[in-house]
Amino acid sequence: MVDPNLRQWATEREISIIDAIEQYGSGTAAAPHLGLNKSNVNRAIQGLARRAAKMGYSPSHDMTHIVPDGFRVKGVSTFYDKDGKPRNQWVKSQVDHDRAEAILKEFAESLSESIKGLAPITAPPEHVLSDLMCVYPQGDPHVGLHAWWAEAGEDFDLKIAERLMCAAVDRLVATAPAAETALLLNLGDMFHADNQNNESQSGHRLDVDGRWAKVQQVGLRAMLHCMRRLLEKHKRVILRINRGNHDGHSAYALALMVSCYFHDEPRIEVDLSPAVAWYFQFDKNLIGSTHGDTLKGPDMPAIMAADVPELWGATKHRMWFVGHVHHQDIKEYRGCTVEYFRTLAARDAWHAGQGYRAGRDMRLIVLHREFGEIERHRADIGMLEAAQT
Repeated sequence: MVDPNLRQWATEREISIIDAIEQYGSGTAAAPHLGLNKSNVNRAIQGLARRAAKMGYSPSHDMTHIVPDGFRVKGVSTFYDKDGKPRNQWVKSQVDHDRAEAILKEFAESLSESIKGLAPITAPPEHVLSDLMCVYPQGDPHVGLHAWWAEAGEDFDLKIAERLMCAAVDRLVATAPAAETALLLNLGDMFHADNQNNESQSGHRLDVDGRWAKVQQVGLRAMLHCMRRLLEKHKRVILRINRGNHDGHSAYALALMVSCYFHDEPRIEVDLSPAVAWYFQFDKNLIGSTHGDTLKGPDMPAIMAADVPELWGATKHRMWFVGHVHHQDIKEYRGCTVEYFRTLAARDAWHAGQGYRAGRDMRLIVLHREFGEIERHRADIGMLEAAQT
């Protein structure tokens, strides 16, 4: 008979072989009913046993410490006492690159399932104002962050994050002028954790709501909603997702997914530059953007002038849009302003304990191609939450 614990590593074909062996009593008896010879049946079970051993399961060799999915056992050292019983055991593991690739494939397939059936893209608006551009700075959404009100003062989870992110864009698009161009500018930390270990890029443990794949699905779904909403008001929509210190890899993956999803939509441009500092010119306006964890505010005007001197010389209204600090702050330097934006995300337990108490909102800045900023709108957290009750 076959060890029933081997089923967790078996393929569908191998499971059918195991079922037949259990039904008929042996591999030899099961072979004719499977249309196989007995050697093929035995090889299949032996291959399954070897695969399980790579994961740390081989009871006949006293190996019962299984490593996580995506890894494989590199070596096992077992120490036996004088009676031949195992006393101590060390299990060394390493990344299983083949399995890691399979996990990513499964993740991509689950994402594609989550976006089926979305409404068709709306037709472009008939009347737009070509002299205006609407900039929607999206401050650190932290999708996946988990906060409990009793510990952090307020609740926050995947459902709340998605609802607030979509509601804020809905509110701001409704109040925005019909500018020809819109820039959805994600300022970084779209995701609270950068991997399935629920850690930031620097390795800090984080309070996360749900599995990593689920968090990615919710973030993608929310971003697609925002892009579709902007298409209803604006003829041209540009998306820039800055990488943050919480999601240096996930942020770029999200940009790639959105780019692929809208690859046949000429009205959408997704910027895929991996650069820390990003620049965009709108006639006499020059926008610089970064997450803010590496570049410091007082240095940003000089960095902009050094990085894009031609654009600096061709523009009059120069501005940096930055996230990271989760509170509003704007300073005017020689030739340039640097503005930090709030987030809609709640504080987690750690930040609550550190005394963090900043407000929460999302802004819309309207730029005129000649005169710079001419108006701005604000979606406040209180208004968004009240609208949901």
